[in-house]
Amino acid sequence: MALSSTAEIERHTLAFLDRTLPKAEWTHEGHFAAALWLARHRPDLATPEAMRPLIMTYNEAVGGENTDTGGYHHTITCASIRAAQACLAKVDTEAPLEEVLAGLMASAFGKSDWLLAHWNRDTLFSLEARRGWVEPDLEPLPF
Repeated sequence: MALSSTAEIERHTLAFLDRTLPKAEWTHEGHFAAALWLARHRPDLATPEAMRPLIMTYNEAVGGENTDTGGYHHTITCASIRAAQACLAKVDTEAPLEEVLAGLMASAFGKSDWLLAHWNRDTLFSLEARRGWVEPDLEPLPF
């Protein structure tokens, strides 16, 4: 499901926040849509410290778990927040979020494996990276 309007992005993000978003809608695009909306409208929630409990409680609300092998992943969350904020910083503050999201999804970040250009798979999916921030070991992030 493409999020093609600012209203849809807002609905999606608010449903994530109140834990009513269907799990099937928590996609790669959905993660970035929420990150963009939060960065623009609720920057207090667009931080790794704030996102950790939001994602963890959402995961549990939709029947998921946060374990050493699944659920919340801190390094991925941090990198994704930084990517979303970098995309927002490149556009006019009034640019419609659906346009920002479309641009982000058309970029390298739109591919779900974009992080593997920066981290070795074993490093990215390590317990250390799941629990805390681990610096890229292949190529620094561009932001």
